[in-house]
Amino acid sequence: MSLQPPVFPAEPTRFALTKIAITRLSGQDRVKYLQGQVTCDVNALQPGQSTLGGHCDPKGKLWSDFRLLCLEESLLLLTTPSVLERQLPELKKFAVFAKVEIAADERHATGLAGKGTDAWIAAQFGLEQSGLIAGGMAVQIEQDRWLLVSSEQADALPAGDESLWWGLEIKAGLPHMEAVHQGEFIPQMLNLQALDGICFNKGCYMGQETVARAKYRGANNRALFLLAGSASEPVNAGDTLEIQLGDNWRRSGMVLNAWQHQGQVWLTAVLPKDTEADARFRLKQEESSQLTLQPLPYELTE
Repeated sequence: MSLQPPVFPAEPTRFALTKIAITRLSGQDRVKYLQGQVTCDVNALQPGQSTLGGHCDPKGKLWSDFRLLCLEESLLLLTTPSVLERQLPELKKFAVFAKVEIAADERHATGLAGKGTDAWIAAQFGLEQSGLIAGGMAVQIEQDRWLLVSSEQADALPAGDESLWWGLEIKAGLPHMEAVHQGEFIPQMLNLQALDGICFNKGCYMGQETVARAKYRGANNRALFLLAGSASEPVNAGDTLEIQLGDNWRRSGMVLNAWQHQGQVWLTAVLPKDTEADARFRLKQEESSQLTLQPLPYELTE
């Protein structure tokens, strides 16, 4: 069976993104406060700009990865909803000492993807790259794929199945942690250094020593990989992958995100960095499943 990856729609299509939670930071200390909490350089962002990043515990293990949007009067953290129960209290822990308010945001995220989406964005908002729009922001993820926060102009576009959006995120090698992953990974295990989600000269933040050690002392031996193959049973975040070693199978890593369609599955998983390109995998809960590595659309860096 030939592998069919998630493909872009033939026309601009909107996706209601129910699996994104938006947390708003406001107040005059919002930038300074978040700068001391996360891996990315918050100070460097101007209104209308966006970055990926990670929020770590003191040992450098991730509470969450996120996409950060910089608006005129606030910062928006976009995460999966499941991480908030543990992540939000950690984010708020020192807020009492700063002029910052941290709360759920009432806006919603909408994905736009399909041939001609770049042109549609340019016609609607006059944007050729990420920028501010009325009541929010438009973020260009890749060619013909955008993320909108608080935009009603997309309502006229045909609606697509949300799962396809997450399939395109997987194909792009972008991580989205769930609660089951909290405390498991340092940021480099999700390739955040290759996705411009880590600034190594920004100064102190929670977990910085571990993140720096992984870069400068080679202390990290795992990375995010893209795999595809067949599976008939549902695949979920946190499922165990096994690698074939001769006639035997051995635990190799954990599924981060998965997209399934007509018996095929595309997924991201954290595996040993030295995994051979021709390695064969299966899901522990389904011995008949078959998975192989696929090329990432970016270069892995340390």
